[in-house]
Amino acid sequence: MGSEAPEVLAWIGLGANLGDRGAALAGAVQALAALPGTRLAQVSGLYASAPINAGGPDYLNAVAELATRLQPLALLDALQSIEQAAGRERPYRNAPRTLDLDLLIYGDIALATERLTLPHPRMGERAFVLLPLAEIAPHRVTSAQLEAVEDQRIERIEGPGWAGAAALF
Repeated sequence: MGSEAPEVLAWIGLGANLGDRGAALAGAVQALAALPGTRLAQVSGLYASAPINAGGPDYLNAVAELATRLQPLALLDALQSIEQAAGRERPYRNAPRTLDLDLLIYGDIALATERLTLPHPRMGERAFVLLPLAEIAPHRVTSAQLEAVEDQRIERIEGPGWAGAAALF
C-alpha cells in the first residue's frame, strides 16, 4: 500500500495589478489546477480593489479553493514558481505586481515559521481576501471580519478571460 498524503483543503488568494490582470489570474487558476496531487475545487468571482499602501492601478482579486496532497511549504514553493513564471518581481513590500498568490489557509493548521504563517496573518484586514473567501467558503469568514473591512473599496466584477478560467471547474 502507498503512503499517499491525505487531501487537505487550502485557500489561495490571487491578485494582479500590472499587465493583463484578467489573463494573469486566469493563467494562475489553470496553473493551480495543474499542480501535482492537487485539484481545483472552486474559484470565487473576480473583484476589483484599490492597492493597499502603494500606488499603481487597481487590483483584480479572487480566491481559489484547492484540494491538495502537497504539504504547506511544497504548496508555497509551487505558488512562488507560478508567480515567477508570470514575471513577478519583488522590488519592495506591497509593490505593484503581475501576479500575487498567497496561501491563506491550509486545512486547520496553525503555523508560524520564517517562510510561512498560517492562517495568513493579514487576511482578516483585507476586503480583497475576505469577500471572495466568504463567497466560496463562508464558514471561514465571520460577520465581524466582514464588518471590519466594509470601508475598503472593492467591487465584484467579471472580466475578460475570467469566463475561460471558470470553465475549469
